Amino acid sequence: MASLILKPGREKSVLRRHPWIFSGAVERVDKEPASGATLDVLSFNGDFLARAAYSPLSQIRARVWTFDDEPIDADFFRKRIRSALAARRALHIADDSDALRLVHAESDGLPGLIVDRYADALVLQSLTAGSEFWKEIIADILLEQTGLKNIYERSDADVRELEGLTPHIGILRGTIPNFPLTITEHGLKFNINISEGHKTGFYLDQRANRQRARALAKDKDVLDCFCYTGGFTVNALAGGAKSVVSVDSSADALGLGRENVSLNGLPEPEWIEADIFQRLRKFRDERRSFDLIVLDPPKFAPTVSQVDRASRAYKDINLLAFKLLRPGGILFTFSCSGGVDANLFQKIVAGAALDANVDAQIAEHLSQAADHPVSLNFPEGAYLKGLVCHKTI
Repeated sequence: MASLILKPGREKSVLRRHPWIFSGAVERVDKEPASGATLDVLSFNGDFLARAAYSPLSQIRARVWTFDDEPIDADFFRKRIRSALAARRALHIADDSDALRLVHAESDGLPGLIVDRYADALVLQSLTAGSEFWKEIIADILLEQTGLKNIYERSDADVRELEGLTPHIGILRGTIPNFPLTITEHGLKFNINISEGHKTGFYLDQRANRQRARALAKDKDVLDCFCYTGGFTVNALAGGAKSVVSVDSSADALGLGRENVSLNGLPEPEWIEADIFQRLRKFRDERRSFDLIVLDPPKFAPTVSQVDRASRAYKDINLLAFKLLRPGGILFTFSCSGGVDANLFQKIVAGAALDANVDAQIAEHLSQAADHPVSLNFPEGAYLKGLVCHKTI
């Protein structure tokens, strides 16, 4: 088997069971393997440390499958997938929704592999050379372990370019019924476009946070920014909001949002197709105000190199939101940017409140749903940061 030998003293992160091995830690690679192939990770002294997938074009040169001396084969992936499914069953997530994440990449010991379930269909996303190498075998095991027949592939994320991979979109196994698919979440129905929607079609990671907004929306005037297909909008309406204004820059997303409101027999909100930054300023100039505001923007900083620009964007929208929030109002504000950690995000929001000349409290810290677990050895898995802020009277 091919081997990746680390530079002297660079084995510490592997010994702490962190799954990423960066190119700068690599002394050499013996028997140059194919992209995605399995190799042994050895210390400079030749001690076995892990077994990993090789990514020759990525800064993350290898991603660890296992820290034990065991074969990487179909049985290995069967055990890992079975363990991930058992964890979701233990959390009873499917009791409240027929859409959930079944495999969450590194946090489930399967780097680069995302698998979401939408009713009777699975959506697979392969993000790395290693998951791509084993994709066909993994697809067969998923059908075997779930008892389902249909898998749709959404391997179109930008990060695949860093692995030297081209996008793959389409049916991987079985057949998929006509889009959109319909799922149920906490008693509410949503139409999902798994072929073109963000991520794999829906923001499953916000499930618990949508429910929390629903619980606080009664009799409130709500502003849902970056509303996408109406996840927070539908929940706010179902929670008895007095009014909802839903803003997004995508006409297609708003169209699906209208379907989702109608699907649940809820009152029609005010839909606005616009750039959020410009619209928030327009609301400010019009002296509009709201009791509850949701800021759920897309990823502003995928990498650390983009943090400064992203920080300015986060501060801008949060400052404007604080100005639009009535005294006693509630702000749900989120960041899904991997380059912005929880401490930095809290500092950004605090700076926005200061510049808006308002006093606010953090009432709750929010994160991704339980089917998006975070391995204790992989803190990078905690990508979704959320705050519920209360503007004091």
